[in-house]
Amino acid sequence: RPDGGTRTLHMTGEPVLDAEGCTASMWAVLRDVSELRRSEQAVTRSRASVQREEHIERTEHRMAVELQQTVLPPWRGSLRLPPQGPGALDIAAHYLPSASSGLIGGDWYDAMELPDGRTLLTVGDLTGHGIPATSAMAMLLGALRGMAVAGIEPGALMGHLNQVLETSIQPALGSALCCRFDPGTSVLSWAQAGHPAPVLFRGGAGRLLPPPDGMLLGAAPQAEFEQDEVRLFPGDVLVLHTDGLTRRGDRGAGPDALLALAPRFAEARTAQECVRGVVEEFGGTERLDDACVLVARIGA
Repeated sequence: RPDGGTRTLHMTGEPVLDAEGCTASMWAVLRDVSELRRSEQAVTRSRASVQREEHIERTEHRMAVELQQTVLPPWRGSLRLPPQGPGALDIAAHYLPSASSGLIGGDWYDAMELPDGRTLLTVGDLTGHGIPATSAMAMLLGALRGMAVAGIEPGALMGHLNQVLETSIQPALGSALCCRFDPGTSVLSWAQAGHPAPVLFRGGAGRLLPPPDGMLLGAAPQAEFEQDEVRLFPGDVLVLHTDGLTRRGDRGAGPDALLALAPRFAEARTAQECVRGVVEEFGGTERLDDACVLVARIGA
């Protein structure tokens, strides 16, 4: 048009024939479809934008998964710590994704032998999802491992982790559970920061260990974390997990369902069998968040 605008027309027409079959005239209907065409073009651009965003999300999700797999312990299946001697722990762990597998969070689990012969057991969870959560988890788990190797007690260790999170570039909140088991005395020393307490299964029954005081990591500077001890006996099964395991959307009996696994744990011969029971019970449910579970079975 003279003003530089563009109009889009849709036209339909037919010839009108005379008695001899020749074209006598033409008729046509024209419709201005400019607005419709502009809407179609807008939809096309929007679809292309959505596809780009989906590609970015897939890339970020893949990077978050790769980072998580790099940071979590390299061992799979089961682990025995210490490898030799009485009182060793039979350990197994598993990561359970959320109902929406695209939500990769900051959940972790770890078990390692310390230089003094004791064993570190830990699980934790940071707020958020994606690369920021997994990168913060990598930082925090690395700090936790280093301080545990240096011999720092679980309660003091939690205080240092709180300072690490407080001074990080990307502030976040986190919950954590840190346990140290001495195979010589069969004593478990542990501390927690706003985290579900370990569940102890003994003699076909399960119970939550009374938690020592400890608030969420990153919630307040100079926070103090208490430490507690419990004596473990051969055949005991200790379950550590993040709160995403029992916070389920299909029904509200998550913790009770975990305690109900006590008879199955009593019959299990390995920690891996116990983990398999947890996965069968919780793996197919509509969890609101991803989760980690770590099982330690005390040997004779």
